[in-house]
Amino acid sequence: MSPDDDDLPPADAAAALRLIEDQRSETVRRLEPDSRVLYWPWGVAWLIGFGLFFLRFSPDGRVLVRLPDWLPLTALFVLLLCAAAIQAVAGARAYGQVTGDSARRGRWYGCAWALGSVSVYAGLGRISEHLPHDQAALLWSATAVGLTGALHMAGGAIWLDRDLFRLGVWISVINVVGTFAGPGWHSLVIAVAGGGGILVAGTLAHLRRRRAR
Repeated sequence: MSPDDDDLPPADAAAALRLIEDQRSETVRRLEPDSRVLYWPWGVAWLIGFGLFFLRFSPDGRVLVRLPDWLPLTALFVLLLCAAAIQAVAGARAYGQVTGDSARRGRWYGCAWALGSVSVYAGLGRISEHLPHDQAALLWSATAVGLTGALHMAGGAIWLDRDLFRLGVWISVINVVGTFAGPGWHSLVIAVAGGGGILVAGTLAHLRRRRAR
């Protein structure tokens, strides 16, 4: 056998198909970040952040755990920023070399998140100051969670990602349930069903992609 034989294509069709499939799987593995990295940080952020809101600002003005008033919101923002940073790094590593329509969709989708959030929160800032504290908190959290659910569904539709679309539907449904339940209860619903749902969604997406490979 000459030194260059290893560089030659496989002699039979079955071996060629196996080689193609192995290369495809390796490419997918490198281009698709681990679903757990994309989902779990957000699930942890919601579970802890909204959980602290429930403990400090419980239904009917009760206080289950005497925490400083600023702690739940600060913890939620810090956790969300950490989750965003983790997702940004994972996405940059996976999609940094992707060009064309896929890259354009990603940029436009990111702009939708940024501009949509800024415009919604600007309006909330003008309205919430005229509401009681518990109603203002419900308005902010329900709107933010509702926007998240809608954009998840939009992302699922853009990339035909069933896991992302289903998660958006789930977030939207529990947001409606929590909103009708009222202040305090909304935080509990989003912490348990929202944060827990994101953790489950990340786990299921990871298992499906591993079985597919």
